[in-house]
Amino acid sequence: QVHLVESGGGSVQTGGSLRLSCEASGRILSSYVLSWFRQAPGKEREFVAGFSSNYNSEYYPDSVKGRFTISSDNAKNTVYLQMNSLKPEDTAVYFCALNPGSFVSYYTNAYTYWGQGTQVTVSS
Repeated sequence: QVHLVESGGGSVQTGGSLRLSCEASGRILSSYVLSWFRQAPGKEREFVAGFSSNYNSEYYPDSVKGRFTISSDNAKNTVYLQMNSLKPEDTAVYFCALNPGSFVSYYTNAYTYWGQGTQVTVSS
């Protein structure tokens, strides 16, 4: 069993930055994928960043590429999402999700473990 806890959400103005953290605990295998998703009111949950520990690689959709950066601190079992140049359309609840394996999926049903979410609000 793996437990994920997000933190770092908040309210910022357009153009601002936030760094989200996702701390993992429990039985974490050496090969895993940890991704960030977000869900705005009335919309489906969407992929915003993913990290494969096996390939040490990062993945982003076009909507956040160049603005968001995912990184990990293995010593702390924590993955971060640095979000810069934030826009009002980035407003959502942000979730981290983990799955054992190597391949980053953009689909929510590929992930076994989820955090509780943290709210990010960007005002214009």
